[in-house]
Amino acid sequence: MGVGIRRAGERDRDYIVGLLDRAFMDDPVSSWVFPGAEYRRVRHAGLMGAFTDATLAEGGGGYVDLLEDGSAVALWMDVPDQPHDEDDEDGPTQVREAVDPDNARIETIARLTGEAHPRGRAHTYLWMIGVAPGRQGEGLGTALMTPVLDRCDRAGRPAYLEASSVRSRALYERLGFAVMDRPIELPDGPTMWPMWREPQAG
Repeated sequence: MGVGIRRAGERDRDYIVGLLDRAFMDDPVSSWVFPGAEYRRVRHAGLMGAFTDATLAEGGGGYVDLLEDGSAVALWMDVPDQPHDEDDEDGPTQVREAVDPDNARIETIARLTGEAHPRGRAHTYLWMIGVAPGRQGEGLGTALMTPVLDRCDRAGRPAYLEASSVRSRALYERLGFAVMDRPIELPDGPTMWPMWREPQAG
């Protein structure tokens, strides 16, 4: 699929947040974190902004790939074998306080995904990938992921992500990811699936 991809920067920040906000507005996990359509409409973008800012932060190992037509975006992190923040217990609390102080589910999901995240081996983490509503199902997510996964294969580097829906899990399985042993069960909410991809031979 011939699509142009560019590396996004701070100047693209607001566009990226808006795209992720629209792409995940009806996602099962977003619906759990922010129950109720009006509440989600008001608060959801704040969490997408926190994720985007963390990815764009200088020196953090993150980068953002954006399709040139603006229809899809991916937030990536290159994680070392021992991440500097792996013992940062205050991180989930800080995210909650910055985004929506009264919403304990923000802290809960941050802690659960943090606990599930593999340690001890350097890898590339697909933190989020969002496709604009109305463009989903066109293969744009695959097109956006493939160059990074190809680089991982050439470098002998694994990749990791958490699937937030059955549909996305199936897509990632087609790209070589395998579901890890223990899913993330959100309290009274949906399931997330940690997935790992070993580098593949060409």
